[in-house]
Amino acid sequence: MEHNIPGYYGRLLEVNLTTGDISKTALSKEMLKDFAGGRGLGMKLLYDKLTKPGISAFSPENVLLFMPGPFSGLPLPSSSRTCVVTKSPRTSPIESDYPDASTVSYSNIGGFFGPELRFAGYDGLAITGKAEKPVYLYIKDDKVEIRDATEYWGMGTDALETRLIRDLGSDSFRSCYIGPAAEKLVPLASVLNTAARAAGRGGTGAVMGSKMLKAVCVSGSGIPNVADPVKFNELLEKARQSFSEDTPSRKWWREGGTTNALEESSNGGTMAVKNYSEGTFSEVQKIGTGASRKEIWKRDFACYCCYLACKKSGLAKGAYGGLVHDGPEYETGSLLGSNLLISDLAGLSKCIYVADDLGLDIISAGNIIGFLMEAYDKKLIDKDFLDGIDLTWGNVEATIALLQKMGANEGIGKKANQGVKKLAETIGQGSESFAIHVKGHELAGWNVHKSVDWFGISYTTANRGACHMNGGEATPQNLSALRDSLGICSFVDEWYINDISFANIMAAITGIEWTNETMEKVGERVYNLEKMFNYREGFRRQDDCLPERFYKDTYTIGPAAGVKVDRQHFTQILEKYYESRGWDKETSKPTTAKLKELGLAYLDL
Repeated sequence: MEHNIPGYYGRLLEVNLTTGDISKTALSKEMLKDFAGGRGLGMKLLYDKLTKPGISAFSPENVLLFMPGPFSGLPLPSSSRTCVVTKSPRTSPIESDYPDASTVSYSNIGGFFGPELRFAGYDGLAITGKAEKPVYLYIKDDKVEIRDATEYWGMGTDALETRLIRDLGSDSFRSCYIGPAAEKLVPLASVLNTAARAAGRGGTGAVMGSKMLKAVCVSGSGIPNVADPVKFNELLEKARQSFSEDTPSRKWWREGGTTNALEESSNGGTMAVKNYSEGTFSEVQKIGTGASRKEIWKRDFACYCCYLACKKSGLAKGAYGGLVHDGPEYETGSLLGSNLLISDLAGLSKCIYVADDLGLDIISAGNIIGFLMEAYDKKLIDKDFLDGIDLTWGNVEATIALLQKMGANEGIGKKANQGVKKLAETIGQGSESFAIHVKGHELAGWNVHKSVDWFGISYTTANRGACHMNGGEATPQNLSALRDSLGICSFVDEWYINDISFANIMAAITGIEWTNETMEKVGERVYNLEKMFNYREGFRRQDDCLPERFYKDTYTIGPAAGVKVDRQHFTQILEKYYESRGWDKETSKPTTAKLKELGLAYLDL
């Protein structure tokens, strides 16, 4: 199939697991120009394929999309990213005409899978239907097969990774897969690759499990072409030189990755501590970069074409000795560490390993456990409610026991897996005030009190619910959507400037003239399309709200001690945000004029 634009194949691999049909369908030139790839193209395909609102995320009709961007598969620094796009099983509006209403889910994953999918000749993969028994997808260039995965069903992600490499007979295959939690339709289950890189947010793994799909294994032998090889190679060399420089910001990533942010955030009063009741963790040094370098880390490693190698791996010692795994990183270290008052580094590493092996979203899992710890501490629930688990603050063994219950989706684990929104409805007794979520999606490890103008807006207006990567203003949100659509890592987008701007690189790849403004417009179009998907499901202004804790409770220690969010101030900045977006202040719906400006008038409701 001949593609329309250089840099793209112009084709989508579509697999229906109910019928077994496999097809390679054309992607129009207009669609590629308007939505780029990755998150944007995935969102456009999801919107068009789910024509009716209120479809259950676990329905065979729901679409699971693996979407690399146009930068993926080219040797650009940090161009490894893939967006997993689907309808979320995690979120819900305050009111809707549809009992299964939920937001879009887009979750970004690094590693090598996305580039390999491009090497195989595809701009994306769309999966619908549901298999009768466990299956996996085998993709080797044009050869695509649905294969029996019964023998893999029930396996943890760590063992599965090794087994797939052995059974496929080649380490050239790159795979995405699910753990036992997703098989049991745990709503906060993740999609993983290389055993620890996760498309963690929004229940993508649960959707994959609902389709009885254990893994997607890809090997390709091609490479995307570019319109202007001379210009592209010139820009590539400049990018390589820039990224290889040992500047303080590059050094920060190479030495500690996001783990560096643990102490920085704690010192700044923006950390999730004790179920978000504090912003500073007095024992943060025990789980930070220095401690990890000394006690655990043995290896730094990188995603595809990355100069930073921000991922860290090593060997835990002490009571949990012999465990080899990644991390801690910021989100894993804060949500399973400071948020639970766990400062035992080896114990924290064990918790991270258990969650990854089961295939759980560590952000939501840590948030949920913190909520239950607080409810238990306040005697709103007892050991009987927790199946006998003594869920006290800082208790590693209790945390592991609850994670295992969650992975098995049984007993207290089944209740916990519904998330803090529904848990609070079950427990009552005022627990709603410390249930930390937006639209049913638990917050990440960045606290709000001291940075409400940024994280408050980021969490409340994120189209997937409670996203710390979203950005606190319209322009950075648009650029975030653009970055996720191109396939570039969020850690490096600020370095793609001047000669090596996204616009210049896209022009060399596609032969189409781009400017910084037209590139941002792609991101804005994607963001508004997502918003209209949610609006169609019934989400309104009232759903863009912060947890009550942030208005009522103040921190007692650290630089943010005594601070709480002023409700009137937040209302004002939220309304300014809607105004800057061109959205209606009463409903939060993009105006007709804004939709027309973005070429999205056909979405107007």
